[in-house]
Amino acid sequence: MDPVPTLDVFILTFNAAKRQIHAPVFARHLYNAFGQNASRLPELVVISLQEMAPSAQAFIGSYMLNPYFQRYESAVNLAAAKFAAEVERQNLPKDHPYTLVTMRNVGMTGILLFARDPDMVKHLRATEIGFGAGGMANKGAVGLRLQYNKRDADGSLLASTELTFVSAHLAAMEWNLEKRNKNWESIASGLVFDDPKKYAERQAKQFSHRDNNDNGESEAQQALLSQDRTEKSLHDISIYKPSAHLFIAGDLNYRISDSAPALDSVFPDRNPDNAPESPNHFSHFLAHDQLTAEKAAGRALHGLSEAKIKFPPTYKLVLSPKPKPHAGIEIAGDEDDDMDEVEWSWAPHRWPSWCDRILFQEIPWWAREIVGNKSMDVLAYNALPPVRSSDHKAVFLRVEVPMLENNCLIPPNSAVEVELRAKSVSSLPDPRVLLPFPIDVQSWERRAQIRKWESTIGWSMLISQSKEGLVVFITLLLVGLGTWWYRSR
Repeated sequence: MDPVPTLDVFILTFNAAKRQIHAPVFARHLYNAFGQNASRLPELVVISLQEMAPSAQAFIGSYMLNPYFQRYESAVNLAAAKFAAEVERQNLPKDHPYTLVTMRNVGMTGILLFARDPDMVKHLRATEIGFGAGGMANKGAVGLRLQYNKRDADGSLLASTELTFVSAHLAAMEWNLEKRNKNWESIASGLVFDDPKKYAERQAKQFSHRDNNDNGESEAQQALLSQDRTEKSLHDISIYKPSAHLFIAGDLNYRISDSAPALDSVFPDRNPDNAPESPNHFSHFLAHDQLTAEKAAGRALHGLSEAKIKFPPTYKLVLSPKPKPHAGIEIAGDEDDDMDEVEWSWAPHRWPSWCDRILFQEIPWWAREIVGNKSMDVLAYNALPPVRSSDHKAVFLRVEVPMLENNCLIPPNSAVEVELRAKSVSSLPDPRVLLPFPIDVQSWERRAQIRKWESTIGWSMLISQSKEGLVVFITLLLVGLGTWWYRSR
């Protein structure tokens, strides 16, 4: 059997603390990340962002967010051009080795998709959900689903596979564990790639015509078949679509304690190279990670795997003041974040925690034989150095994804029985077979209603915060009134 082709994917998650990054510094960190255990550029780059911009700009969206997105586009391409020239020995276009295929956001949570060959990205779809106050998107998740094709040197289709990427920001604070789990339930039940209400209405319509039965089936059989078709359709629009690889990245906010640290609390070593035998080595604190415990208990991140964590906590950092230049020496540029090396310490009022995570679905047991009983090939899972603009470290995952066709990932009929047996003995069923929560059929309609208010709220916040915002508002108002007057003449 020929080996299954793989897709080289690089995913990065970063809580930007509502500030713009300094692209050259971020690019240098990305350049180093591209080179960890790899000598080539990835085919896809996905960047998951949280608190990517202030609330007002994020709720307004559109051009207000472009300056924030553009910094990441610049950083990715700066890093890629340098890597291509120095490591791959290729002279790629200096400005755009990668094409930004799409950028989406829900409130302050965003996602960017880059491809070296954008023509290989097909059937791109996006979706979103908010679960902040009143369903607003100060916390939320945004998802992308796509098909990626790979062609050989002759241009013939070599392989094709489907992928789902989710960028998420869950509830903060140590004591909000249950709320984080509820946020995850909202994602699993309500982050869907089509309006689920129409599938439920279709089932109701089919059931109402059950008397027109030409096959001699009983009413119960018809109802069961209709229900099965509806449940399959709802499963396919969920994040757990059986035929797609799934990746979840974000500030998931799970901590190592359900209460704030005491004044005399001992924190983990900041240096990952310290001996694991050290009593303050970060691995001893990782044993108390909430996400690991909640996932094992079947209360969150169902069916998802994570590479081994070999880096210290990524939150919460206190950055040392920027050194002042010596008298008579000027520092070029007006950026706050213009230094690679940033001195920092742990914030004393928060437990250092692995808030920033990237998880994925492993190859299902029914498809393992196709890939030679191999797992996802994780090349790197690590954190970038801190940057001056944020109290989080960015985290990245580099993984070789087997390009399995849809029919290989879809569970066979026998899988349902196997997973039901596993569930009966308290094992955790595979969500590609049995969803952890029913699909919320009202999710799209509810999100559409809330979205209408977010732009208005964003403008109100912006106006109240600055004179510039007031000027923009008055200008738009005058333009609107002028247009109305002209058309009404």
